[in-house]
Amino acid sequence: MAEAGTTPSGNPEGDEQATAGPGGSPLGSVDKALTVLEALAGAGPAGVALGDLSRSLGLHKASLHRTLAALRYRGYAEQDAATGDYRLGTAATALATVYLGEENLPALLHPALVAVCRATDELVHLGALAGTEIVYLDKVEPARPVRVWSAVGRRRPAATTALGRALLAYRPLDEGLLAWYADATPEDHPVSPAALREICDGVRADGFATEDEENEPGISCVAVPVLRGGQSVAAVSVTAPAERLGARRRREIEAILRDVVPPLLPATLAVPGKLAADVAAAASRRPASGSDRRSRVREFNGSTTE
Repeated sequence: MAEAGTTPSGNPEGDEQATAGPGGSPLGSVDKALTVLEALAGAGPAGVALGDLSRSLGLHKASLHRTLAALRYRGYAEQDAATGDYRLGTAATALATVYLGEENLPALLHPALVAVCRATDELVHLGALAGTEIVYLDKVEPARPVRVWSAVGRRRPAATTALGRALLAYRPLDEGLLAWYADATPEDHPVSPAALREICDGVRADGFATEDEENEPGISCVAVPVLRGGQSVAAVSVTAPAERLGARRRREIEAILRDVVPPLLPATLAVPGKLAADVAAAASRRPASGSDRRSRVREFNGSTTE
C-alpha cells in the first residue's frame, strides 16, 4: 500500500521530477496531464469517476484532482454536474479539429468566408470553441475604409458573442455547462445560465445567433453555425458597426448567410436543418432561367430534342 503523500508507484506526490531520467519524462506534471487526457479520451462521452481514474493511472487522488482542476480551467476537461464524473473537454477536441488536414476548418471554409465578405462588404469571421471562449480561426476583411478591427487567434467569451452562441446552441448543455459558460462572461455584460439557455433556444428556432454591443461597444454581429452530424464544429459571422447593422440590414445579412454558405460547405459539413430547408424552398420559388426553363418544357412535353 502506498504511503501517504506518495503515488501507488512510490513516487512523492506532486514531484514533477519523479519520472525524469533515462527514458522518463523531463517534466512529470506535464506528462501526468497528458496521461490524464489520454485516459479521458478513452473513457468516451460518458466520462469516468475520479476514483476509477486514480486507480487506472496509479495516481494519488489529491494530485489527480489538482491536475483535473487545471485541465478544467483551460477547457481540456469537463465535470458532469450530476455525477461528478470527468470527460474530455471541448478545448481538447478543438485542437484536433483545427490541426488535422482533413478537418482543417480554416482552409475548408475560407471560400465561404470570401463569398460572404463580397456579398456583404463586411468583416467575416470563422470561429470555434476553446473552453469557455471562442477563438477566431480565420477572417476576411472588406475593402471599405471604415471597418472593424480583429485578429486571428483572438479569444472572446462564448456566451456573449454571436459566434459562441451559434456554437453553444448546437452542443449538449446541461445545467453545469450552462453555469460554466455563464460564469465566464465579463462583469459589465453578465449572462445568467437561464438567459444563456433562452438564447440558445432562440438560435435553434431562428437558425442564427446575434450580439448587439454585448462583446464590444459599437459592434454587432450575426452568425450561423456549421454542423457535423448535428453538432456544431464552427460558426461563420458577419461583424459590423452597430449603426450599420439595424433590423433591416440584419435580415439582409441573414439571407446572404443562408444562401451563400451552404453551397460552399464540404460534404461532411452542413448548416442547421431549418436553414437548409429555407434554401431549398427559396430555390424552388426562383423563376427558371434559360436552359432550366427549356429543360422543364422538354420534360413536360416528353421531348428530348430542341
